[in-house]
Amino acid sequence: MAKIDAFFKLMHEQGASDLHLVSGQPPALRIRGEMERIKYKVLENDDLKAMLYEITPEHKVKEFEETGDSDFGYEIPGLARYRANYFMQKYGVAAVFREIPSTILTAEQLGLPQVISKLATLPRGLVLVTGPTGSGKSTTLAAIIDQANRTRKDHIITVEDPVEFVHVSQACIVNHREVGLHTKSFTAALKGALREDPDIILVGEMRDLETISLAIEAASTGHLVFGTLHTSSAAKTVDRVIEVFPASEQSQIRSTLSDGLRAVIAQVLFKRIDKKGRAPALEILIANSAVRNLIREGKSYQIPSMIQTGKKYGMQLLDDAIMELFNKGWISAEEAYAKSNEKAKFRAFLKAPPTDFTEA
Repeated sequence: MAKIDAFFKLMHEQGASDLHLVSGQPPALRIRGEMERIKYKVLENDDLKAMLYEITPEHKVKEFEETGDSDFGYEIPGLARYRANYFMQKYGVAAVFREIPSTILTAEQLGLPQVISKLATLPRGLVLVTGPTGSGKSTTLAAIIDQANRTRKDHIITVEDPVEFVHVSQACIVNHREVGLHTKSFTAALKGALREDPDIILVGEMRDLETISLAIEAASTGHLVFGTLHTSSAAKTVDRVIEVFPASEQSQIRSTLSDGLRAVIAQVLFKRIDKKGRAPALEILIANSAVRNLIREGKSYQIPSMIQTGKKYGMQLLDDAIMELFNKGWISAEEAYAKSNEKAKFRAFLKAPPTDFTEA
C-alpha cells in the first residue's frame, strides 16, 4: 500500500471532496465546501515529493519535472478513483486530489430535475453542462451517461483529462480515452472519434476554439455530444461558445450552434444546513425553436426571459432553483445571496445585509 493511501482512506471516511497536500503546510481536506486541517505534521518538500511520486506514472513524473504541472487519475480498488493535479508553488511541490465516487448515482438520487434524465434519450445535438470548479458538473454528466449506458444500444466515447467516472459497458459499448495517455489532445481525440462510429461523445472540457468547433461539428453531423465549460449561466455559455471564434466567423457559428444546441445546464453546489451533504441548484435551458431563433439572431441577452416562460419544457432560472432550496430550509440565506445572479431577490432574507460594492 502506498503511504499516501492513508490520506485517501481518511478523506473517504470524512466525506471530503478534495485532499490538499502542500509543501510547508499540514494536509487539509475540503469537507462540505470548507477547508479543514488534518492533525498531522507540516509536509516537507522532499518528503511530499517522495510520497507523491510513489503513485505517479513515470511519464507524468517527467511531465511534472519539465512543466511544473500534471494531471492524472489514480484508483484504489474497492475505495474510489482520484483526479490528481500536481503543481509547483513558492515553497515546493503541491497536489490536490478530487475523489471520484466508484458508484455512479442516478439523476433521481442526486436530486436533479426530471428533465436531466431525458437528455440521455436525445438522438443527436450538443448538451453543455457548465459551472465553476467543484460545482458537480462531472457528477451530473456521469448520471446522464450512465442512463444512456443502461437504456440505449449505442457506442459511447469519453475524452477526458484524466478519466474520472468509469462506466462499465452495459447495453452500450463504452470507451474511455485519457488525454496524454491514450490520445495526444482533445482535438486529436475528437477528430479520431468521428471515424470510430460513435453515437455519444463526452468531451471532458471544451478548452479552445478547435475543440469547441469539432464538438459543434460532431453535434451537427448526427452525434449526441456532451461537454463542459466554466461559465455561470445559460446565456453566458452561449456567448462564450460564439466569442471564442474570430468575428468574421461568428455569424456562421451562431447559425450552426442554433441548429445543434439541445440544452445548457448551469449549476452551483450549496452546503446543506439541515443535514450533512450538499445540494445542487440548476439553471436549465432547453433549446426549443424560440431559443434557437434568439441564438441565430444574436439576442442571447433575451435567454433569461425565455427560460422564465419555458417552464413547461423543464426550463428554470438559477435564482428560482436557489429560492426553492432556501424555502425548503436546505441552504442558508447568506450562501443563497452569495451565489445568486440577482442578489436583490435574497437581500431581504439576510440578518445583516452587506454593502455590496460589486452592485455599485
